[in-house]
Amino acid sequence: MSAEPRKRFVGRKTQDGSASSTEVTRKPVRRALNQIPLDILQDEALNEAIKLLPKNYNFEIAKTVWKIRTAQSKRVALQMPEGLLVYACVVADILEQFCNVDVIVMGDVTYGACCVDDFTAMSLGCDMLIHYAHSCLVPIDVTKIKVLYIFVTISIDEQHLVNTLKKYLTGQRLALVSTIQFNYTLHSILEPLRMQNIQAVASQQMPLSKGEVLGCTSPRLDDTAVDAIVYIGDGRFHLESCMIYNPDIKAYKYDPYDKSFTIEEYGHDEMRAVRKESINKAKYSKTVGFILGSLGRQGNPKTLELLQSKFIERGFAVVSVVLSEIFPQKLAEFTGIDCWVQIGCPRLSIDWGYAFSKPLLTPYEAMVMIGQDEWLPNNAYPMDYYATKGYGRGQLPRA
Repeated sequence: MSAEPRKRFVGRKTQDGSASSTEVTRKPVRRALNQIPLDILQDEALNEAIKLLPKNYNFEIAKTVWKIRTAQSKRVALQMPEGLLVYACVVADILEQFCNVDVIVMGDVTYGACCVDDFTAMSLGCDMLIHYAHSCLVPIDVTKIKVLYIFVTISIDEQHLVNTLKKYLTGQRLALVSTIQFNYTLHSILEPLRMQNIQAVASQQMPLSKGEVLGCTSPRLDDTAVDAIVYIGDGRFHLESCMIYNPDIKAYKYDPYDKSFTIEEYGHDEMRAVRKESINKAKYSKTVGFILGSLGRQGNPKTLELLQSKFIERGFAVVSVVLSEIFPQKLAEFTGIDCWVQIGCPRLSIDWGYAFSKPLLTPYEAMVMIGQDEWLPNNAYPMDYYATKGYGRGQLPRA
């Protein structure tokens, strides 16, 4: 393949927010800070060092110092998404100076909460992993070493957001969603919106936080009770998850960085047609390759075992492959495989599946293929991968 394939599904921006406002500085969360000893909170040298980081990004340095000291850690790994790696060396220097620990910055790509890489951190001799900018998708009681999740809550201009929604969506019933960085803002504006005659709720897909969405996991909304989805954040990846699961509800995006407010659209019919075509082609397969994602904790061995047993029962030959990242060129090197089922990121198949020479199915699509799951009505496509009973947790969502 000579050229990198273009992403198939994109949206359009059709509306800009222009409400005026002033910058809002968020107050610290007292419940968490009250647990931290005063000698850390009032350490002048530490507080001076913290000023090297952006003031509207909460890296929770004092909490981190306290946790490292309490655990008596000797070597700590830092794992950040690419957008935060620019601050990694500053954070590492602070922790080395004030905790007397070795710090390793993990440079491998980190797409989301599923990429928590405690295995690699442990192999590097670390006794603690600090994972930034994602929620606790992988519980700390199942990781191989201590894991501290830092959400990196970002302070934004909340009044501008409220004014924007008042200007365009007064009288409507809204479902507010965001990534974990803006989840505090989402909840803090609920009451101000109600005072402006805007009904707003923070919908939930358990076990995620209320209002939180991931690229593969979003709440299923009642289109008779919700007029519009409003996503707070930049980019479209996480918003698309909610749109895919709720095709009949209009979606908006408020970007807190450039303060734009846009209507977002998605090619639902085209996406479903492409995915149905892949499933129909895969039905004629004799040998099915199962890919267990090894990027952090993306791949669930229980899911692999569940799917393979179903396919073996139906007479398919199965082959297991472990990959950290999945590319068309890599899979093309395998001969004798008629189709693939990847247990990693469902969005890889949805967004990029057409670029592969053989069908590349998600666990959901694989189960539809063998009659163990079904297409949802009303053009919806399930985004419940890491829900409590999702395929990502080795469960059968609609069993």
